[in-house]
Amino acid sequence: MKVIPVIISGGAGSRLWPASRQSHPKPFLKMADGYSLIQHTVLRAASIEGVVELVAVTSGDHLFLTKDEFDELDSVVLPRTFLLEPEGRDTAAAVAAAAIHARATQGPDAILCVFPADHLIGNLPAFLDVMGLAMKHAKLGRIATLGITPTRPDTAFGYIEADGENVVRFVEKPDLETAKAYVASECFFWNAGIFCFSAQTMLDEMVLHCPEVLQAVADSYENGRASQCQGFAKIELAPEHFGSAPRISLDHAIMEKTNRLAVVPCDMDWNDIGSWNAMADLIAPDESGNRIRGDVHMVDTTGTYVSSDKRVIGTVGVSDLVIVDSPDALLVTSRDRVQDVKKLFEGLKASGHEAHLVHSTVHRPWGTYTVLEEGERFKIKRIEVKPGRQLSLQMHYHRSEHWVVVSGSAKIVNGEQELFLGTNESTYIPCGHKHRLENPGRIDLVIIEVQSGDYLAEDDIVRFDDEYGRT
Repeated sequence: MKVIPVIISGGAGSRLWPASRQSHPKPFLKMADGYSLIQHTVLRAASIEGVVELVAVTSGDHLFLTKDEFDELDSVVLPRTFLLEPEGRDTAAAVAAAAIHARATQGPDAILCVFPADHLIGNLPAFLDVMGLAMKHAKLGRIATLGITPTRPDTAFGYIEADGENVVRFVEKPDLETAKAYVASECFFWNAGIFCFSAQTMLDEMVLHCPEVLQAVADSYENGRASQCQGFAKIELAPEHFGSAPRISLDHAIMEKTNRLAVVPCDMDWNDIGSWNAMADLIAPDESGNRIRGDVHMVDTTGTYVSSDKRVIGTVGVSDLVIVDSPDALLVTSRDRVQDVKKLFEGLKASGHEAHLVHSTVHRPWGTYTVLEEGERFKIKRIEVKPGRQLSLQMHYHRSEHWVVVSGSAKIVNGEQELFLGTNESTYIPCGHKHRLENPGRIDLVIIEVQSGDYLAEDDIVRFDDEYGRT
């Protein structure tokens, strides 16, 4: 049996703002153990018996960020393929692309196990047992969906009503009284969004229930651009076809219509990390019901979650709050309104505020940069380049730059010159000069960049050569 875990990595994780941003979303958030949510998902998926390939469905913008998360997991040596969506069209299109790829590369009987990239599961043995049961259903031509045994009435999840292993119906997020009735009935389960099926079974069901999605994705796969890179394969789905796929979830497109569905009830310490309350639940409370992360000091405070990356946070005489501090944004909300953080994120996005899109530290395929200070006609950045990586060969019309190496070694193209600089050495790049920064060493390269000029926005850049396809 050939098994292909499919990791769906999309969306902005808007309910976890300010930690999650559109350019660095929820799957890449690091947990207390140092692993990101997507890394936890990869490790679980790779533990399933019979895995022959790992597939991630993500956007081109997140390719190298996702690849780096995979590369950090030395214990996972499986082949990996990245299916790159030119735009988000919801989960039906993402799963269609994975099923088409699986049938083309591993055959129609290949078993796909579909996972959201951003969940935690605390009980790995229970997870593996449940996936074994789900794969038995898949081998018999059924579509298995995992139903989480609810531990409380919760209005943040969709529910599955079941009669034995048969699904009666899917239910959208209920109100509290309805959720209480669901839990009391013992016939309802939380919908985890985890599925298992053969490639051919899913494609057959898509022909019946969402042929427009399947045709658009099939055309985008057929006309896409496939590349075999060092250590991974990527398939860029053709945008002119993919964009015509109806935007619909797998639940609405298939799960609510198919007669092949089987539910697998499970209790595996599942957490979708869908809000700051879910994040808070990962931390043991103190005697006052407070949960803290970082340098936090409290007086007469109860039932409050505080997370701080750097700054000291103090609270006095407050209750039932969520306070999340990041280097460039602060969130304060009552615990019973955490679902509405999404509305705050959407408001920032609608107004064009940069805080919805990026952190003060911005991730790039080659590393990161952090804006340390900026003012009229100047900007100061800390730039970190990973070993073996390089920035594009580029030029700016409106600014000059001064680079000082803090640590590591730098290979620099500055006009017609090629320079090698070490710690405390520097170079000046005049406005209009072609230039490039590369890290030829084995440790991270850190430089301080001082920009000066009349216009310092990121779009003042002309790329002449770029190994990440951004020219």
